[in-house]
Amino acid sequence: MKKSIFLTLFSLFSVGLFACPVCEKQQPKILQGIAHGAGPDGNLDYAIVIGMSIIVLITLFYSVKYIVQPKETNSNHIKRTILNFDEYGQ
Repeated sequence: MKKSIFLTLFSLFSVGLFACPVCEKQQPKILQGIAHGAGPDGNLDYAIVIGMSIIVLITLFYSVKYIVQPKETNSNHIKRTILNFDEYGQ
C-alpha cells in the first residue's frame, strides 16, 4: 500500500519537472526540456540567475558548515538552554 502511494506521488511530481513540447520550443538550447514558460530575454536575465545561484550556494555552504561544526563553546550561549534542558529540571 505504501509503495503504491509513494509511486503515485512520485510519478505525479516528476511529470511537472519536465517542460512540455510548446515550452521546449520557446526556450534557448541550454534550457530546452528543463524549464516551462518563456525563456530569458537577454544577458541581464542570465546574470541575475547566476548571481542568485551563487548567493544560494554560499548560503547553503555556510548553513551546513555551522550546523556540522558550530564552534560555539560558551557555556551561557542560547543554544545551551535547549541542549541542556535537564539542568533546569524539565
